[in-house]
Amino acid sequence: MNSKTEPQASPKPRRPRWLALAAAVLVLVAYAALQQWRGPQVPAVQVQAQALVRSLQFSARVETNTRVGVGSTVVGRVESVAVNEGDAVQAGQLLLHLEQAELQAAAQQAQAGVLQAQAQLRNLRSTSRISSQAQVAQAQASLRQAQADWARNQQLVTQGFLSQAALDERRKALEVAQAQLQAAQAQAAASADGGAELKAADAQVAQTQAALQAAQAKLAQTRITAPRAGKVLRRAVEPGQIVQPGTVLLELALEGATLIVAQVDERFLDQLREGQSATVVADAFADQRLAARVMSIAPGVDAQRGSIEVKLALDAPPPAFLREDMTVSVLVETGAEPQAVVLPLEALQPQRDGSIQVLVLKEGKATAQTVQVGLRTLEAAHIAQGVQVGDVVLLPPARAGQRVRPQWTTHP
Repeated sequence: MNSKTEPQASPKPRRPRWLALAAAVLVLVAYAALQQWRGPQVPAVQVQAQALVRSLQFSARVETNTRVGVGSTVVGRVESVAVNEGDAVQAGQLLLHLEQAELQAAAQQAQAGVLQAQAQLRNLRSTSRISSQAQVAQAQASLRQAQADWARNQQLVTQGFLSQAALDERRKALEVAQAQLQAAQAQAAASADGGAELKAADAQVAQTQAALQAAQAKLAQTRITAPRAGKVLRRAVEPGQIVQPGTVLLELALEGATLIVAQVDERFLDQLREGQSATVVADAFADQRLAARVMSIAPGVDAQRGSIEVKLALDAPPPAFLREDMTVSVLVETGAEPQAVVLPLEALQPQRDGSIQVLVLKEGKATAQTVQVGLRTLEAAHIAQGVQVGDVVLLPPARAGQRVRPQWTTHP
């Protein structure tokens, strides 16, 4: 039996392992060179149009438009206090009462003085006037008698029946009668309407009436009442206490507009304007937001705190939970752009000449582009001119002229 031996296939030649390794290295080198040519990856954003709202948040306190301290204008002992802290009061309502005994006695004494002066005036206008007129009539009669005696005695002296000495006595009697008539007439004139005595009596009546009014005014000051409707904020007086003028006994918040008052850092002064809308929130009632508006901005800055006083008024009547001196948070909308080209602040590069640039990706390179910036917030800015929607803007650490690859990121 013949056996045949089949020819065996020759093995394929193997590639050297170094050749495969060299190819792999070559690929890596080529990839690295390509990446080197394309540049490093840097953060980038695509310019978008969106609403941009700038707001300012700060703490404030609740304050009524009118807040007054109520005290006594006379020295006295407190007899009773009619209100407590938190009570609502109406205009003219009794707040506290001082003891009145001493001032009542003074008022009664002044009243008696008025009655006495008025009685004297009536007496002068009636009895004194009649008496003065009677005295004038009597003095006139006496003068006529003295004149007749003087004339008769002159004839008797001429005829030699009387001496010159007797005639001198009659002359003296005539002069006395004339003087008495003048005095009576002066007295009558004084007690007549417009006379000195009547004027003095009128003045006395007016003086006593003024004293009565002063005593009654002091007596009325023992009743301390509310000047207007409001609420009692603080009570610093108790019955039996001796009070002095000028001491605040009660503090009232009078009815009026409820204000939100804040001290805002002067750095934000350029953002605030009267009429800006705001939201007010009390920490204890965080779910109840109150609409308000900036009512006034103080003209001066507090040099001690470096702040400026801002007052806001609520758009609606204040809720019951909003209390005097309560601390609240305020969010003021200081600017808004409904459709703005927006970039993050980190994309902006201020220049020495005051201009601002951004780096725009053009043909794989970071290209400097001058832009005009509008409204800013704490995170983003409105680009009014210089870039358009869809442009790719590079963020640090990209440098102008550098070939880069964008690594997309999001921005506010």
